Order: sequence, then C-alpha cells, then structure tokens
Amino acid sequence: MTTTHPTTETGWPVSGLFLEALANRDFSALSACLAPDVRFRGLIPPGPFDAEGAEATEARFRQWFGGGDTFEVLDATAGRLGSKLYLRWRIRMCDADGAARVAEQHVFATATDRIKSLDLLCSGWNPESMP
Repeated sequence: MTTTHPTTETGWPVSGLFLEALANRDFSALSACLAPDVRFRGLIPPGPFDAEGAEATEARFRQWFGGGDTFEVLDATAGRLGSKLYLRWRIRMCDADGAARVAEQHVFATATDRIKSLDLLCSGWNPESMP
C-alpha cells in the first residue's frame, strides 16, 4: 500500500483551503485557490454551463452562495479518486422569513498548488423539510 502525504503535487492542501473559504463565504480566498485559467464545468438545474478563469468561477459561487441570506455548511468532505480530487458539500440557506433551502454539490477537480479544473454536479435548491 502506498501512502500519499499532503503536498502541493497531490492538491490536498488547496482542497482544504477551498472548503474553508466556501464555509466562510470568503470568495476572495476561494478565488485564490484557483489557477487564473481554471476551467469550471457543471451540470446544475436548469442545465450545463462552462466557465473559464478564476474571476468567472468566483462569480458563480458568489451568485449561488452570496447575499444576505443566512448560510451554513451542513457537511463537507474531500477525498481522491485516482488523480482527481473529490469534494462534496451540503449547504443550507435561509431567507429573512426563515424559509430554509438546501443544496448539495459534488466536484471532481485537478489540482497541484491551485485548482486547475472543476467538474461539478449540483442537486439544485430544495426546500428543507423540518420534522
């Protein structure tokens, strides 16, 4: 069995920094985790998208998770599958009236010291059912 230690070659450090930036809604820090020419592809409701560059990627995350609604990361994880990083997070946001919605996103990424590509699958926003 081979043990992989966290180095910039494996992308592990940047995956943790990315998840931390997302959890804090620190979009500038999130952007700093991205290569300037990052390729960001995704499948979200209402359909697929393709974006190039750190600014365009940061803008997507601001659009989804920015604003005045309350924000909470319910769960997040990082792993590897071959040469790809695997990141997953579930987020709850609540509007001023207290209506909660949740979304989950799964990402496969390539990275060294910065993330070079992101391939994302999103559940879309769903009303949170309270027991």
